[in-house]
Amino acid sequence: MRWENDRESSNVEDRRGASGGRRGMGLFGTIAVALVAMYFGIDPAVVLNQLGGMPQGAPTEQVDPSTRSAEENHLAKFSSVVLGQTEDTWTQIFAENNREYDMPKMVLFSGAVQSGCGSAESAMGPFYCPADQKLYLDLSFFDELHNRLGAKGDFAQAYVIAHEVGHHVQNMLGIAQKVHTAQQRASQAEANALSVRMELQADCLAGVWANRTNQSRNFLEHGDIESALSAAAGVGDDRLQQQARGHVVPESFTHGSSEQRMRWFSTGAQSGDMNQCNTFKASSL
Repeated sequence: MRWENDRESSNVEDRRGASGGRRGMGLFGTIAVALVAMYFGIDPAVVLNQLGGMPQGAPTEQVDPSTRSAEENHLAKFSSVVLGQTEDTWTQIFAENNREYDMPKMVLFSGAVQSGCGSAESAMGPFYCPADQKLYLDLSFFDELHNRLGAKGDFAQAYVIAHEVGHHVQNMLGIAQKVHTAQQRASQAEANALSVRMELQADCLAGVWANRTNQSRNFLEHGDIESALSAAAGVGDDRLQQQARGHVVPESFTHGSSEQRMRWFSTGAQSGDMNQCNTFKASSL
């Protein structure tokens, strides 16, 4: 993936090293709740919503940036560049559809963070919060992506960011609110099924970003798409449940299987057309 000469986004909040987390429950309590939620197949974002209403802007103590490793600074710059690429591409796509794209912010944090959706931990992985229109990323997740999930390469990391930006696109289009409203009236199984369609659509939108950005920048290199597909497979519900439980419970899926996630990313990457990403009308996922 060729990215080194692209601009960095100005919409990055660097909170690495800042103290954070839910005071009432405590950091370990929040981690425990998140892990239990994931074990039972519940989207950790649901946990974040349940933990909402925390005060924002609490006093923090920043770590001296000069003490960060060269690798961490490299990843921070990379993430900022990828966010900048999503800004340019989605601004163009929205303009083609007579819409204006509001750019989200990306918050880099370490360990724990306060979001508009509540307190969050690194254990939950990257996430998007529609309440404050920010995506949250602990750069240590990329180590997890490489070492435990087996997805290597820059473009696997770019896919993660593009997927969360896909959730922002859904939020801007009003899809996120409609799904949330429907989930409140649905059974747990129905709510899970809606969550799966939501996540697969975000995968497809990440693929659209890859296609359209490559058209304008020619930034893809040999093996990049395969790297993203490996990342999509690595975070499939079936693979994660097999690792955590030793068996798979499809009715508890909230993000989709590895095969589904790869297929929908490929749909977006091959077409470059967001209209091909309507997972909610798809008869088969």
